[in-house]
Amino acid sequence: MTFDNSKTIIGFRIKLFIFTVVFLAYLILAYPAGIIKFPLLGLNDTAWTLILSALWIIVALTPMVLNYQFVYFSDDTEKIVIRYFSAGIFGGRKNSIEIDKRNYAGYKTEKSFFGLITGITLYQKFNDGVAKYPPVYISALSAQEKSKMLRTLSSYALN
Repeated sequence: MTFDNSKTIIGFRIKLFIFTVVFLAYLILAYPAGIIKFPLLGLNDTAWTLILSALWIIVALTPMVLNYQFVYFSDDTEKIVIRYFSAGIFGGRKNSIEIDKRNYAGYKTEKSFFGLITGITLYQKFNDGVAKYPPVYISALSAQEKSKMLRTLSSYALN
C-alpha cells in the first residue's frame, strides 16, 4: 500500500497563497489607492487591518504550530518506507525512514496539544538492541490515512 498526503499539503499552500493575495490587495486598495472607504461594516481601517493581519498569521502559522508534515508511506517492497518534511511556510529538511520488515520492532504514537498533534515513533531491531527514529508527525493525514498506516504498521509488528 502506498499513499501520501500531497493533496492536503497543496490545499494548505493554496489557501495561504489566496489569503496572502487577498490581504495584499486589501492593503493596496485601502491605503495607497484609497478605494476602500471607511468605516466599512462599522469598523475603521485600523480594525480591519488588525483583523486581516491576525487571520493571515493564523492561516500561515497553523501548519507550523500543529507540526503538519508531508508524509509518504509505502510498504510495497521488503521495506517500510516513510518520507516526510515540514509543511510550514519554511519547508524543512527532507527525511526518510526505511526499515526492513524483518527488522521492524513496532511503533509508538504520541498526542499533544489537546490531541491536535499526533506523532509516530518507529523502532527497528539491530544486533545490539532497538533503535528509535525521530517522530513523524501525522497530524495532516486524514483519519482514514492514519488508520491505514497504523493498522499496517501494527500488522508488521506482530510478525
